[in-house]
This record gives sequence, C-alpha cells and structure tokens, in this order.
Amino acid sequence: MIALKLGVTADDVKNVIIWGNHSSTQYPDVNHAKVKLQGKEVGVYEALKDDSWLKGEFITTVQQRGAAVIKARKLSSAMSAAKAIADHVRDIWFGTPEGEFVSMGVISDGNSYGIPDDLLYSFPVVIKNKTWKFVEGLPINDFSREKMDLTAKELAEEKETAFEFLSSA
Repeated sequence: MIALKLGVTADDVKNVIIWGNHSSTQYPDVNHAKVKLQGKEVGVYEALKDDSWLKGEFITTVQQRGAAVIKARKLSSAMSAAKAIADHVRDIWFGTPEGEFVSMGVISDGNSYGIPDDLLYSFPVVIKNKTWKFVEGLPINDFSREKMDLTAKELAEEKETAFEFLSSA
C-alpha cells in the first residue's frame, strides 16, 4: 500500500512493523519504516506527509486484509498465508540484510517493549545464523503504545480461553 501510494516498488519499502496478533487488532507501524525515493532513503512518514491516512485507512486496510482476500477470491486466504510462511523460511535461512528487520510472531519473553511474557506476538526481529533477536530500542509513541497494548490484551485473552478449554477437556 505504501509503495503504491508513493509510486515505488515494494522492494523500496523496508522496516514496516506488524505488532501483535494475526487478527483485526494487529498494528501496522510505519514509524520506523524507510522508503527509497529517487535514490535517497527517507522515512515513510516524511515521504507520505499524510498522518490521517497512515493512522486511519492504512491501518484498517491492513487489519482487514485477510477478510478482504477471502471476500474478493470467494476462497480461502491460504495462499497469502503460504507466501508469508515462505518469506519467513527465507528470512530464517538467509538472515535479514544489514539495517533491515522483519516482523515475526515469536515468544514475547524478554522483549523490551512492555509486552507480557508467554505470548506469541509479532515483533520486529533481525535474523543472523538462523537465530532471531528482537530489534531493541525503537522509540514507541503514545499512539503506537495504545495499539500494541490492545493487541497484546487480545492475545492474553485468547491464551486464557485456550487454557480454559484445555483444562476442561
């Protein structure tokens, strides 16, 4: 979406973060994203200059993408999930390029972003030698904090429901 809006290829956009759950509460965050425009790397916010789109339509479109794929195709979004799996395997195998990171659902233990432990949560990670590590020290603004906490809350509730189900089985 960002590449289309800026008239560049998707390869020219990097470090967009998906925080949290794979659901309608996931938070696509471009605060740390970069885009290559006319040979120069700039921040996505600086390039787009459209705060309302980035905090509105962009987020809701990404959050509803799975449902939109199903509606448009009248079929499962399994191919989209399969592509994501293939991308993850590629990233684990080859690592992330220097200065770039990817978002990956990993166990939240030991993160520096205030997300409770024991959740499978999407974070920005770097991968080297087939081992992932959290990207540390990214500043989080109040808007992002609210979105990140909302998706963490949903994951904690899903975890609790799953444990209740398992203990009654």
